[in-house]
Amino acid sequence: MKTIQCQNLIFNSGLPKICIPLTGKNITSILDEINDLNQVDHDLAELRIDFYEDVDDFSKVVDLLKKIREIYFKPLLFTFRTKKEGGVHDMSEENYFELIHMATDSGLIDMVDIELFSHEESLRKAVAFAHEKHIKVVMSNHDFHKTPDKDEIIKRLLKMQENGADISKIAVMPTCDDDVLELLSATMEVKNKYGFPCITMSMGRLGAITRLSGELFGSCMTFAVVKNTSAPGQISAAKVKEVLDLLHLE
Repeated sequence: MKTIQCQNLIFNSGLPKICIPLTGKNITSILDEINDLNQVDHDLAELRIDFYEDVDDFSKVVDLLKKIREIYFKPLLFTFRTKKEGGVHDMSEENYFELIHMATDSGLIDMVDIELFSHEESLRKAVAFAHEKHIKVVMSNHDFHKTPDKDEIIKRLLKMQENGADISKIAVMPTCDDDVLELLSATMEVKNKYGFPCITMSMGRLGAITRLSGELFGSCMTFAVVKNTSAPGQISAAKVKEVLDLLHLE
């Protein structure tokens, strides 16, 4: 099994890491979220910068990152989720990659989310620059409408690896029980056949089991909440931690 280390966290080893999204609209609400977060057992935070009302002002984004780093010391994943993949803010692809470059260059983040279905050359350059800055790349794809078949899920996860991802991520929407099993089956095949770190989830209440069974099937991170959700089906961090410990294989 290939592992990835970020600070003291080793992904693809032991329990899935618990990541809490920060979804505040302004500095005050985000810092309040972090104060709450610091009271909860978790492993890292994801700054969902597409929720931030001043995301188009890159200098304010840097100021926000500096303020976060004054009070939060665990790994920070920087994510701008595009509108086409379920995000809340419209941004041109050119500005999207400028934002990623700025965050990567700031020295204030540990991991960066880059969407697979982006301009190929821009994607390649963003990944190379992140690695130059010793930032881990979570390459992602989100489908809020359906669940692709098993082979397509695996194909996308492999494509992310080919494009330089440290961790491949896919989130899909189930419409029936079989869709959840399709996602879990794809995840287990990646684990057993390829062994690279991946994050997979089936969204909504129907897919909740996939947020809790990562150690068994091969998903190395799960997303949980303290208060506000950023995706359908997210579960409280306390409940996630309890179940992960209960299902721990060692």
